[in-house]
Amino acid sequence: MRHRPLRHAGRVNLPSELSGFIGRGAELAALGRLLEDSRLVTVTGAGGVGKSRLVLAAARAAAGGAREAAEGAPEAEEAPGARGARAPGRERHRDGVRLAELAGVRDPGLLELTLSEALGLTDHTTRPPRTVLAEHLADRYLLLVLDGFEHLVEETAALVRELLLRCPGLQVLAAGRRPLELEGERVFPLAPPVPAEALELLAARASAADPAFAVTGANRADLVELCARLDGIPLALELAAGRLRTLSPAQVLARLEDPFGLLTGGARGGLPRHRALRTAIGWSHELCTPAERLLWARLSVFAGQFDLDAAEYVCAGPDMPVEGVLDLVGELLAQSLLVREETAAGVRFRMLETVRLYGAGWLESLGDAVRLRRRHRDWYMGLATWCELDWFSPRQYEVAALVEVELPNLRLALDCCLDEPDELHLGQYLAGTLWFFWAGCGRLTEGRHWLDRTLDAPGGTATEYESSRLKALWVLGYVAALQGDATASMCALHECRDGAARSGNRVAAAYAVHRLGCLALVSDDMARARELLGEALEQYRAAGELNSNVLMCQVELGMALAFLGDLPGALALCGEVREICEERGELWTKAYALYVLAYAALEAGGTREARRLLTECVEVNHAFNDLVGLVLALELLALVTVAEGDPAEAAVLQGAAEPLWGGVGLQLFGSGYFNAPRLLCRERAGELLGAERYAAYEAEGRELSRESLVVRALRGAASVPRQAGAPGGMPGPRLSRSTAPADQP
Repeated sequence: MRHRPLRHAGRVNLPSELSGFIGRGAELAALGRLLEDSRLVTVTGAGGVGKSRLVLAAARAAAGGAREAAEGAPEAEEAPGARGARAPGRERHRDGVRLAELAGVRDPGLLELTLSEALGLTDHTTRPPRTVLAEHLADRYLLLVLDGFEHLVEETAALVRELLLRCPGLQVLAAGRRPLELEGERVFPLAPPVPAEALELLAARASAADPAFAVTGANRADLVELCARLDGIPLALELAAGRLRTLSPAQVLARLEDPFGLLTGGARGGLPRHRALRTAIGWSHELCTPAERLLWARLSVFAGQFDLDAAEYVCAGPDMPVEGVLDLVGELLAQSLLVREETAAGVRFRMLETVRLYGAGWLESLGDAVRLRRRHRDWYMGLATWCELDWFSPRQYEVAALVEVELPNLRLALDCCLDEPDELHLGQYLAGTLWFFWAGCGRLTEGRHWLDRTLDAPGGTATEYESSRLKALWVLGYVAALQGDATASMCALHECRDGAARSGNRVAAAYAVHRLGCLALVSDDMARARELLGEALEQYRAAGELNSNVLMCQVELGMALAFLGDLPGALALCGEVREICEERGELWTKAYALYVLAYAALEAGGTREARRLLTECVEVNHAFNDLVGLVLALELLALVTVAEGDPAEAAVLQGAAEPLWGGVGLQLFGSGYFNAPRLLCRERAGELLGAERYAAYEAEGRELSRESLVVRALRGAASVPRQAGAPGGMPGPRLSRSTAPADQP
């Protein structure tokens, strides 16, 4: 059963099918009926029985229904209060279908963040992630798919219960080896496929591995027996299919009689299908060469995906030459023990969780697990170091995509550092080195999680490796400032500055002063911001430091000058940053420089130039998922749209941007300077449209997804029909100190 590609990418994040979904028609229909009647359905069964495949097929069907509903006739007007009620039929999932894969989440503290990522939810505040999740889902009709939760069953159950209670339009479809055991849960035990479907699956997978393979009268009986011996478990059948490329069905059956396979059949008294699966994996293990078995065990240290370079570094050694790893990976791929996947960062490999756990057991039995985990940690520390350096280059997009893909392994490396008291400084270094990802790619909450953990852990204040701690401190101060947590930011930055003075660390001192200036900037203390940011620039130059942070310091000084009315000074600083960024291929800092240049252009009445600059800002900030830069650019763009003479479109943009403020941070939300465009847009557009029409257009904007909002903003005002009676243009608004509102909105 094949599915059409899914549209509405902002509402659906389901992976595409790499191979066809075979059989399971009766189970899929039954699961669909349960989803019609229950808000929580859990598919249970042994590892490898096909739970993930089934729930993904059901989720794709639900997403298809939601898509058809979205593309169909306009919805009838809702009655007051109906938004939170259970929606009938296809309307139930009109806000999307989202998948959260939990098998790779080791730290329970990351559970809520993983769900937030799955929902495409970015939040820069210090609010508990669970609160953010509940508020986001409170009035949405959405299907949330949870896969592989059994190792976090208590935490997952508590979170799901709270979300279902607080979010009446939410529906949860879960897959795991055991139920969540919550009130109202409908459990769907999944048995192996019926014999005919098992044979169909085996034949399809064998044909994919060897196009010459076919079910014939001569081999059918052996294939039927093979399916029966493996209890029809899909994972076991896929492993067997990989062997049918080199062995006949009769030879495969003979191998299943091997004593080694029987000895790996699981604990006495276990379920037969558990024993069958373990037998199949153990049999595949026995058929591997010693080198293949060793690589299988060593690859089990990775979390999720990994690339060939990582495999070669972590797994090679005197007993496994690095030049031989590629061929061994190819053999494991041919035997269906590894999966090859295309990602935004290139080709990656992944080991199915059941297969990985088997390899991890062998690695423990070899007594080599601790060494391999350290090798893994060292590789990802090196990767993070390289990415930090490469962030200041034309490869920023590639770096962001790479860290996004490698995040599960970076989390594992951070956990490894925290497990060893003598290596906390490595965790502090790694958490600090990833500053560009936390601040530049919408990951402030997770960054705060790791920075707090590495700095607060017992032994985390040791001075032997003070440079690592100082780096973590200034990054914590930066992250906390952007979250609106001024107290935590101030404490971390003063500690960093004092420690840098004691140790003579000029670079750390410059970063501390810089981020204190950033804190003053977002706190509306422009005079103090101008002083500190200017001092930091002098210290950076004296230390010979030049990177995205240094250029951002110059942009922030330009912002302070612009807010104080010194537009020539702001233009000079940000124009220089723009030139350097274009020479270096740097985009993230450049987008903030363009924001200041657009601000100055609008002040001077240059609406066309302001729109051109802000369009590039929106595109870059959206690509990096930088919510701070995105919302600032969108709101200034809405004000540009008013000045161009289209108050209706400005109200739509303003209404769409306004909900993003809730995730930016309380300090920015309360800033008179940063919020001047929003308030002035509301005032100007409201005067032109009238309160009632303005509110209607603003409400229309609030219904736009972030993706739709960005598309609309990039499309430009020229393609949006003007409203009757709207003026063709108006003078540029005044945003400098003389008109910046002092009161909080």
